[in-house]
Amino acid sequence: MASISIVFLVLSITFVAGRAQPNEPSRVRLGTSLTYPTSWPSPSHRFAFGFYPQGSGFAVGIWLVGMDTNITVVWTANRDDPPVTSKASLDFTKDGKLVLRTEQGPEQVIASGAKGPASYAVMNDSGNFVLYKNDSKITWQSFDSPTDTILQGQTLVAGAELASSLNEGDHSTGRFHLRMQTDGNLVSYPGNSGDAVSDAYWNTGTSGSGNNPHDFRFDLYLNSTGGLNLVNQSNSATVFIVNNFLISSGESNVNLNNDNNTIYRATLDVDGIFRLYSHTYDENRNVYLLLSTLRYSCDVYGFCGFNSFCTQNADQSNCHCLPGHDFVDPNRRTLGCERNFSEAGCTGGKGNAAFYNISTMENMVWGDIPYFDEIMSKEDCKSSCLEDCNCDAALFYGNSCQKQKFPLRYLRTSSNHTAFLKVGSIPKKPRLPVASDTVVITSKTAMVQIVLETLGFTVFSCVALAIFGRFIFKIRVLRYQRLLKNGNLGLPEELKRATNSFKEELGKGSFGAVYKGTLNQGKKLVAVKRLEKLVEEGEREFRAEMRAIGRTHHRNLVRLLGFCAEDSKRLLVYEYMSNGSLADLLFGAILRPDWTERLRIALDVARGILYLHEECEAPIIHCDIKPQNILMDDCWNAKISDFGLAKFLMPDQTRTFTGARGTRGYVAPEWHKNIPISVKADVYSYGIVLLEIVCCRKNIDLNASAAEEIVLSSWAYKCFAARDLYKLVIGEEVDIMSLEKMVKVGLWCIQEEPALRPSMKSAVLMLEGITEIPVPPCPTTPSM
Repeated sequence: MASISIVFLVLSITFVAGRAQPNEPSRVRLGTSLTYPTSWPSPSHRFAFGFYPQGSGFAVGIWLVGMDTNITVVWTANRDDPPVTSKASLDFTKDGKLVLRTEQGPEQVIASGAKGPASYAVMNDSGNFVLYKNDSKITWQSFDSPTDTILQGQTLVAGAELASSLNEGDHSTGRFHLRMQTDGNLVSYPGNSGDAVSDAYWNTGTSGSGNNPHDFRFDLYLNSTGGLNLVNQSNSATVFIVNNFLISSGESNVNLNNDNNTIYRATLDVDGIFRLYSHTYDENRNVYLLLSTLRYSCDVYGFCGFNSFCTQNADQSNCHCLPGHDFVDPNRRTLGCERNFSEAGCTGGKGNAAFYNISTMENMVWGDIPYFDEIMSKEDCKSSCLEDCNCDAALFYGNSCQKQKFPLRYLRTSSNHTAFLKVGSIPKKPRLPVASDTVVITSKTAMVQIVLETLGFTVFSCVALAIFGRFIFKIRVLRYQRLLKNGNLGLPEELKRATNSFKEELGKGSFGAVYKGTLNQGKKLVAVKRLEKLVEEGEREFRAEMRAIGRTHHRNLVRLLGFCAEDSKRLLVYEYMSNGSLADLLFGAILRPDWTERLRIALDVARGILYLHEECEAPIIHCDIKPQNILMDDCWNAKISDFGLAKFLMPDQTRTFTGARGTRGYVAPEWHKNIPISVKADVYSYGIVLLEIVCCRKNIDLNASAAEEIVLSSWAYKCFAARDLYKLVIGEEVDIMSLEKMVKVGLWCIQEEPALRPSMKSAVLMLEGITEIPVPPCPTTPSM
């Protein structure tokens, strides 16, 4: 602890009562209900719990009551749920739960006793809403789950964090968070940054490296006099950290006291800056800014979003786009910028230099991982980026040239740095073109003519489509009649002869083995799957596979040629895939497939899943995406097989309940949580497969050379965060940009929260390089 140059004080906290004791808090009894605009106030009426206006509706939370109708929200329940209507109610049920009931959907539990059923609730003068048991012991309190604020007397425990609000009028989770780390350091990060050291933009500098880790395990505590302290629970020592803050320029004479007419709160504001405020409850009811971790919003990483930088004009922080970029939303400039020009093609790694101009910016730097870092002159750096089709921007410092692709993040001013930005000469087509002139038709004859022509064209199109559909239907009927005539869909005995009594086994699938066979006098190779489980279970899986494959047709899905159902025998006849499975190719082959081949296979699999999710008559969740179920045809095209576990969604469904399915190591976390399953479960499995394609190894490898490499998904994120992606493909020549692209897509796909995972359409667009890929947050390590 001697290495920390901060004075340690003994924790001694007392609450001084400088005025008359308030009335006993009013208890909220079981069976009580609350609707807007009523609320449950604290005894002094300084705090209230209930519904407060947010957007076009209302949210549930706690607020400080100000003058007139002004309120300061200090806590929000289920903050990322959409606002509710004025008809919503809060019910304190007979079983001791606080439940939100709305017209939009099922009831939501706001609070329930973790240490036993609650008997009553109280909105305390501390700003803490508490559920008490019969013995007056706390069973739940809002202080245990802070959102963006801690109040005097409240603790932010080690490992917990505050998350900023989205904006002043929307208290859902915003873009920044403040984490009380277990190493003793209080640190501010941008949201979804992965909490890497390089992403931190403010910290107390109180992390330690002693022999006893508990010496540095602090909690953040705001005491009754407005003092912010790091409290060590193991030895009751306190680090007073007010001096680590900047005194606000508008409040040079800060006076922290324990006046009972003053309430203190520390809030991570929407701009990412942690600030300390005081609220006085005299006749004026003023709010003062006392302390601030940073002076300007421009000092916050990510304040201006991708491809934009911040300038400071007095106390006003302004965001500006890089050359060749426009704001994503001109009304919300902190969301960042996007390119306003079209990209040129790329051949053999060389770009079309005549298509671009170089814009130079002095004293500008950013915080991304360069894919190229070499020693060269400034002019060579500029021309090298211009000619390199992978380069969107280059940073020159000293004698170093670092190349980077868009988007750029954490842009800020820094002396002696020169930025070269590549700007295209052809504008990007607008997303929603607006006609500059409007043609008004006033002639009745012309209007009748237009209506008749439109109607005629519509009728003609319908007739043509009907004829075409009839033609296709007849072709398919004739084809299957021919198959029946030739015996391709014959009885089990005939399929037994076709497979030489099921002699040559190709592999095992879910609920059955697959055998090689021949039809049409040996001219057509097929794969015959024989279900081997119990009759009732096999019947269910058989019908599932028939429903799935029978109504799908895509170049990246294995094609079903026919089936046989007689008594308890269940047989499926597929096209024969001559080159085995992707598992054989990745894990069993002597030579790895080259990088270009792996990228193509990854796209094949993604397009097949995209077809199942979005292009079928009704969405299909495969439920068992893994390398063993991805087969390779004669031309090494990847095709998804084995729909035995598939789950179907009705046309108006987006999720469904179902029993546990899939293979360990590939199943999404929601399978273990007894919550509805959506197509995002397949996205998770695809993310694992994508990382396996990148590294040519299994997700779980107990024989890995190092303990950190056992779980591939966890190791991949560590390599990405440390800028060591080359470790994933040691000994191979790969394109570093496509490697980073595949790893980033894989990490987004395996996020624990399904909402954070991209759709398969988005994944395909990111892999194809059509859309940009933001930096993924750290995923949760999958269960082994």
